[in-house]
Amino acid sequence: MIYYSESGAEKELGRDQVRSALKTVLEAFGNRKRVLILPPDITRAHSGAGMLTELLWENLGERVTDILPALGTHAAMTGAELGKMFGIVPHSLFREHRWRTDIEELGRVPASFIAGVTEGRLTFDYPVQVNRLLASGGHDLIISVGQVVPHEVTGMANYNKNVFVGCGGSEAINKSHFIGAVYGIENILGTTDNPVRAVLNRASEIAAPRLPLLYILTVVAPDSEGRLKIRGLFAGDDIECFNQAAALSREVNFTTLPERLKKVIVWLDPEEYKSTWLGNKSIYRTRMAIADDGELVVLAPGVKTFGEDHAIDQLIRKYGYRTTPEILSFTDGNDDLKENLSAAAHLIHGSPENRFRVTYAAGHLTREEVESVGYGFGDLASLMQEYDPLSLQTGFHRSADGEEFYFISNPATGLWKAADQTHEDRY
Repeated sequence: MIYYSESGAEKELGRDQVRSALKTVLEAFGNRKRVLILPPDITRAHSGAGMLTELLWENLGERVTDILPALGTHAAMTGAELGKMFGIVPHSLFREHRWRTDIEELGRVPASFIAGVTEGRLTFDYPVQVNRLLASGGHDLIISVGQVVPHEVTGMANYNKNVFVGCGGSEAINKSHFIGAVYGIENILGTTDNPVRAVLNRASEIAAPRLPLLYILTVVAPDSEGRLKIRGLFAGDDIECFNQAAALSREVNFTTLPERLKKVIVWLDPEEYKSTWLGNKSIYRTRMAIADDGELVVLAPGVKTFGEDHAIDQLIRKYGYRTTPEILSFTDGNDDLKENLSAAAHLIHGSPENRFRVTYAAGHLTREEVESVGYGFGDLASLMQEYDPLSLQTGFHRSADGEEFYFISNPATGLWKAADQTHEDRY
C-alpha cells in the first residue's frame, strides 16, 4: 500500500517537509524495534537518500541497528564519503555489502519464466539473493531508500533493484545485467515494463515472507539554474509507489531533442566518477540522442580505473568495449566472461556499436589504456579549456569557432533521446 505520496514537476521538497513526511510514514510502523536501512552509495549522492537516511536515523534513534549501503559491485564507501553523504549518522552503524560472499539465497525464479520474458533469448534460472543481514539479521523493518531515475539495466532505477541487485550476490548481479544487455539497452532505458524488472518483481514475490520491506523513493530534477531539487517523495510496501515515482521521473528526467546530436560533451564530477564502470553513464544516457558518426566527449578528471572491482577491471582491459555480437561471441567462448556476466553486460552497454565515436578524457588513464578498450583518447587539459564545465549549463552551446554542441553536467540525472528514437531491438 501507499503510505505517502507527494509530487509535482515544479515542486521543491525541502528538509523540513521531508522530515514531516517521514514522521507521518513511520507512525504506521511505531512498534518496530530493530530497523535496517538500505540507502544507495556515494555514486547516487544526488538522490537525496543521504538526507533521508539521516532523518530516518534522527526519528528512529537506537531502533536503527544497521545501515547497509546498496553497493552492488561498487567499492565500499570511505569514512569521508559516509560523512559527506549521511551527515551526522554514526559510522558505527554502517555495514559493507560484500557481494561475492555475504549472501543468502531465498529461492529461484525458474528458467521457464526467464525464457518467457526474454522471448527465448536466455534460458537460465535466476537466484533470489540478498545480503544475509536482510534475511537473517533479525530486523522487523527494512527500509529501502533511493531515487527513481532512468537506468540502463532495469529501465528505471531503484525499488526492488536496490534489494536484489544493490544488495544481491554475484550470480544475481551477473544474470540481471546480462538479461538487460541481451535484450538491448535501448529497448530498456526509461521503461518500467521490461524483462529485468519482471524478474525482479517475481523475486519480490518469492522473498516477501522473509523481508519486511518499506520503500521510500525520491524523484530529483534540476531547477532552471541546474540545482537539484526533490520533486517527489513516495513511500509504500509494494510496486505502486515505484509506478508513481517512475511516472514523475518520465516527466522531469527525460529530455527529448528535436533531432540527433552531432556533438555531446559530458562532465563527470571527479568526486563521484572514478571508473568507467560508473562514468559510462555518459554513454548509456546519451546514446539515443547521438547522431550516426557523431561524437561523445567525456570529461572525466577523476577516472583512474575501468572497473570498480579488480577482477572486472581486468576483464574490461582484456576484452574492451566492442560491439554486441563481438562481446556475445567472447562470452560464449571464454569462461572468465561466462562467470562474470555483469562485466560482459557492461562491455555491451558501453559500446558505441561503431555508430558514433567516444572520446574519453580520463584524468588518470593513459592514451594506451583508453585506446586499448576501443575508445578515442582525449587530452583532458585542452578539452577542459575548450569546454569549461564550470561555465556551462546543460543544454545547447556554440563554441568560439562556431561549433554547436550539447553539454550535460551530470549524466546520472536523466535520459536524453532524439524525437525519432524508438525502443526497437537493434541487435
